Amino acid sequence: MKLAFSWLTVLPLRVDDVDRKAAGRAIAATPLVGLVLGAFVVGVLELLAVSDVPALVAGFLVVGAVALATRGMHLDGLADVADGLGCYGPPGRALEVMKDGGAGPFGVVSLIVVLGAQAAALPHAHWGVVLLAFATSRAAFGICCLRGVPAARPEGLGALVAGTQHPLLVIGTWVLLAAAAIPLGWRAVVAVVVAFALVWLLVKHTGKRFGGITGDVLGAAAEIALLAVLVIA
Repeated sequence: MKLAFSWLTVLPLRVDDVDRKAAGRAIAATPLVGLVLGAFVVGVLELLAVSDVPALVAGFLVVGAVALATRGMHLDGLADVADGLGCYGPPGRALEVMKDGGAGPFGVVSLIVVLGAQAAALPHAHWGVVLLAFATSRAAFGICCLRGVPAARPEGLGALVAGTQHPLLVIGTWVLLAAAAIPLGWRAVVAVVVAFALVWLLVKHTGKRFGGITGDVLGAAAEIALLAVLVIA
């Protein structure tokens, strides 16, 4: 859990000697990190609502707060994956574009659309939906790291966590999320199912395009799952 929080938040936690076993356990714990982030978001939304901040402004402020709380890593991953998928050439060329560090046109448009939609949806979401959305977004990592899913590079976060998650653990996590969504209504249940399908399709497509997953793919998966639950539920 300490490793999961050190990876996914700005909390000043240090974990030494990280191996694949520890990394796999950290990935399995990430939905709990999502719950904590969701609770943080609910608190910020309530504070802004009490302060009579306009809904859309509040949404963008919350999106910015989440980016600060997570070092913006997932947003960087979303932009890099969009640029990688948008470029021509073999997998090696796509990986070079993703590693470049800059944001191309596909990445910029993806950030505008995803962050704008999240900002518009967050102020109108039930607090339970917010918690569900952030837990689901971090559960997306498990799908990316299923056994049999290779890493696109021999180094980096993708290589450390690729293939570390047992299918039964991942399926069980998503079944629990779907069950938790039932009290929030049928749309919330559908949202979890759609988020699962979108992340699965992303993993399959990036596997063909890049040759496997990278840390950027995990970030993109999280943002896509978050958006799906917020918009649908």
